[in-house]
Amino acid sequence: MTLAAATDAATELAVATNEHLANLSNTLIYSAMAVYTLAFFAYIAEWLFGSRSKVGRTAAALTADTDAKAKAAAPAVTVNKAGGTTVLERPQVVVRTAAGSRDVPDGPGAHGGTEKGDLYGRIAISLTVLAFAIEAGGVLARALSVQRAPWGNMYEFNITFTTVATGVYLALLALKKNIRWLGLPLITTVLLDLGLAVTVLYTASDQLVPALHSYWLYIHVSTAIFCGAVFYVGAVSTILYLFKDSFENKLATGGTPGRFANSVLDRLPAAASLDKFAYRVNAAVFPLWTFTIIAGAIWAGDAWGRYWGWDPKETWSFITWVAYACYLHARATAGWKGRKAAYLALAAFACWLFNYYGVNIFVSGKHSYADVGLGALQSVGF
Repeated sequence: MTLAAATDAATELAVATNEHLANLSNTLIYSAMAVYTLAFFAYIAEWLFGSRSKVGRTAAALTADTDAKAKAAAPAVTVNKAGGTTVLERPQVVVRTAAGSRDVPDGPGAHGGTEKGDLYGRIAISLTVLAFAIEAGGVLARALSVQRAPWGNMYEFNITFTTVATGVYLALLALKKNIRWLGLPLITTVLLDLGLAVTVLYTASDQLVPALHSYWLYIHVSTAIFCGAVFYVGAVSTILYLFKDSFENKLATGGTPGRFANSVLDRLPAAASLDKFAYRVNAAVFPLWTFTIIAGAIWAGDAWGRYWGWDPKETWSFITWVAYACYLHARATAGWKGRKAAYLALAAFACWLFNYYGVNIFVSGKHSYADVGLGALQSVGF
């Protein structure tokens, strides 16, 4: 066998290996979707069979026992010999909620006191961990099939983004953060995003254009994906806060929520807890989003000879930064808490979504590189 023939054979073998890894990646992504679906139904079962959260149960118990506690705390009166009265006050009754300082419940089953609901919740978490591991394997296989970072087009960005978003959720659970209430909306969104990825956005495994061959691809885009995943967690918390706040206000004014609202929203944490959680995660990741924009500018300088050119992607990244900065500034200085701040946070996340989907699909610019499966439309994640 000649040297040329041996080289051709090695090349064919490498191509076959790449195709095998690409097909393996596709299989793993579809398998992860199947397991995510099972987790979705397990989360629904947790909500159906789990009773109210510990916070809700504690509040209801305290409300029901108001009269009893008032009587217990009422002063005892005795008549003295002079005909006057002496008031003997009982020690004040101090009631602490069962939730303690951790007022965000694990889930409708775990803190509802129902073993059946808690069982389904644990099954859901286990299935989420399994699906995360399978999807991460699919992302890794995709990367190995082309020997590069697995986020060169929107399909790859989507499968990586959903993996990271699930990973953020599981990491917070591992850190003993009681956010199992986030499981159902998270998995629902993950399934929708993966469905969009494998149908509309699917792109065959291929190499990148020369401008993307840079170590900044690993730094800039990976941080953008992580920031988006954390911003998503904050956005879901904010949406749930708005529903919970309306629910609590209706109860406070003597209104009667509908059966569905009462059944679902009573299982969520207190509105103030959701608001606080959303603020903390957004504030924590905002410095990294700042670094993401700076890293992109440096990469642009290396690739195109200029650091900033008001390309649509650059412009909307900056708009997103400004929106989140306004939200955090309003919370810190103007004392904006509650619904006004929530609307700002959702507007900021809407900017992030448009930066990804809207700019990539509908707006042309220098970030147009990789086929997204939409005919002539070309785009890249970040």
